[in-house]
Amino acid sequence: MCVGVAVASGVPAELGLVTGIVGGLLTGLLPGSSLQVSGPAAGLTVLVYEAVHEYGAGTLGVLVLAAGVLQLVMGALRLGRWFRAISIGVVQGMLAGIGLVLIAGQVYALVDAKAPGNGPANLGGLPGLAADTAGSDTGLAALAVGVTTIGVLLLWPRWRRAAEVLPAPLVAVVLATAAVGVLDLPVARVEVEGLLEAVRPPGLADIGRLAEIGALGTVLAFALIASAESLFSAAAVDRLHDGPRTQYDKELMAQGAGNAACGLLGALPMTAVIVRSATNVHAGARTKASRVLHGVWLLVFAAAFPAALGVVPVAALAGVLIHAGWKLMPLRELRPLWREHRGEAVVLAATAVAIVATNMFEGVLLGLLMAVAKSAWETSHVHLEIVGVEGPAGPGCRRPIRVRAVGHATFLRLPKLLDQLEALPRDREVELDLSGLRHLDHACAAALGSWAEQRCPAGAGSAGGERSSGGAHL
Repeated sequence: MCVGVAVASGVPAELGLVTGIVGGLLTGLLPGSSLQVSGPAAGLTVLVYEAVHEYGAGTLGVLVLAAGVLQLVMGALRLGRWFRAISIGVVQGMLAGIGLVLIAGQVYALVDAKAPGNGPANLGGLPGLAADTAGSDTGLAALAVGVTTIGVLLLWPRWRRAAEVLPAPLVAVVLATAAVGVLDLPVARVEVEGLLEAVRPPGLADIGRLAEIGALGTVLAFALIASAESLFSAAAVDRLHDGPRTQYDKELMAQGAGNAACGLLGALPMTAVIVRSATNVHAGARTKASRVLHGVWLLVFAAAFPAALGVVPVAALAGVLIHAGWKLMPLRELRPLWREHRGEAVVLAATAVAIVATNMFEGVLLGLLMAVAKSAWETSHVHLEIVGVEGPAGPGCRRPIRVRAVGHATFLRLPKLLDQLEALPRDREVELDLSGLRHLDHACAAALGSWAEQRCPAGAGSAGGERSSGGAHL
């Protein structure tokens, strides 16, 4: 997964291994969570690819370093627990959008082709890609390798005894690599250098790029998305075991320290994700040593057998990432969410579409704004209790219509509120009681005051003055 995420992000494969090693040896040792594992995540692939394309691979380290420092600050300010307050619709929409963009980009790698660029361009180029692949022996060979890899990923977990010993991604990549070697298929392999050669500490010129507005937005997106994904993962992992619970603020600082170290090494950003963390728990992990050993084994194998990575076909890694992208999309949860919480389903869909159409940061920001607007709409319930409107009317009637407002009166419900008040008989006096309101915002207060003044004849008071026919009293 470390190698696949790095290749999909447009950086050398070794940088993914560096991030995984730091995630184990540094983040794994720090206090926070006991069993969740950190490393490069598919959830940040799209954003990293866009950052590398926009600012260059050399600036990536500065962006990751700044994001790590920001995470350390947020952890020190004890903001970790607040990430649990983010709308589930935004989180699932973010994952769905990432999954769609990831799949659209990796389909090109599946046939040894280069992706055009962003999400809309990748989706728009799929018909042409299909035509080009159909006429290319190399493309068809790579497609066969990738599709076979996905098939193994789907079928291997059904053999439960074997899946408990060997994880499906490892089996799929090994089988694909062996098939390519035996059949001598003309497909692209992963290009590998040494770990030390891949490390690129940022320079002064790269640090200067932080002054750009776009770069600051990328830093903020790195920090927020990595923090949210890590802490959501921590909450999920805590439900899988009976060991010590996660200390959210400390885990946020541990992730920040890891990202700061990755930034200094010019590597990919890290998060803790549920896939590798759940694998750790299901494999029988009991102590923090399990997540530290994750980094140890990565370092041992990358240092001792670097040439082994050079025989892995790119199409196999693309198959692994397409499968990972598919699993990011909450398809099973969408139908019950639509039945029970339709507003959350709308937020989910809008966030996913926005990420595909724009980018990660803008899509998540739109999702958060929609979630806030939805919550404001749902909590601003107000209704009017009207008494006396059916009673005797006419010039001789002195009995007023009594209206009591109950709930939360905000500008979101103001049009409906005014429609109900304006529908009251114009020749009757109205007493509007606002004591039942738990909240009355400025817009509603001003509108109700204006309504009362319009109902009152000239010279009559609107708040405790002499009652007159057709007046209003608040």
